Amino acid sequence: MIPLRDTIPSDRFPAVTVTLICINALIFLAEINIESSELAQVFQQWGIVPLRFTHPRLQSGFNYVTLLSSMFLHGGWMHVVGNMWSLWIFGDNVEDRMGRTGFLCFYLLSGLAAGVGHVLTNPYSSVPTVGASGAIAGVMGAYLLLFPHARVVTLIPIVIFLQVVHLPAVFFLGFWFLSQVLSGAISLATSGQNSGGIAWWAHIGGFVVGVLWALVLKQRTPRRLRRTSRYYDDDDDWW
Repeated sequence: MIPLRDTIPSDRFPAVTVTLICINALIFLAEINIESSELAQVFQQWGIVPLRFTHPRLQSGFNYVTLLSSMFLHGGWMHVVGNMWSLWIFGDNVEDRMGRTGFLCFYLLSGLAAGVGHVLTNPYSSVPTVGASGAIAGVMGAYLLLFPHARVVTLIPIVIFLQVVHLPAVFFLGFWFLSQVLSGAISLATSGQNSGGIAWWAHIGGFVVGVLWALVLKQRTPRRLRRTSRYYDDDDDWW
């Protein structure tokens, strides 16, 4: 399933979301101008290498910097485009609800939690992990709770045909999360490493942080404000 857009307009320009997309894009453009051997060294230095956190001889304060720096590195065109597209679809509305400063803090915290989750579930891996997927998973988790009545316009390939459908956000994001949990469980049961180069548990950790953050936000948001919000779905049902 490929998300195309959601059905909820943002109230204001998503400055933080756009800035994050631009930063990731600029860093990736710098990456593609680096020789592959040198780029591997960049990933090794600035990506998350779980073994550095768990092996006594490799532990250092610098390792914790990679929990942040890894969020702004990507392994290829599909990787960065897929991540930034998801951030664009779901980030603007979450930024609307959290405010710009709150959203930036939330995004970074989700990415940090994702990195920690990856280290805990892959403690002996020496393979560097990069990407904003964990932070964006947090955005998706928050979106699930904050906009349960939204719909996601989704492209579904069926054999040789392409079908565009409007899926409830609860279904789309719930299905995505369950697929991450299943894949993560399989990766632990088989090799104990991130299967296929995908840090499943980083996604899961980020998503859970997003849900919990949104849960707290909803509890602290006055009911009157929630009732008068102009967020709506395709059927103009007020939320």
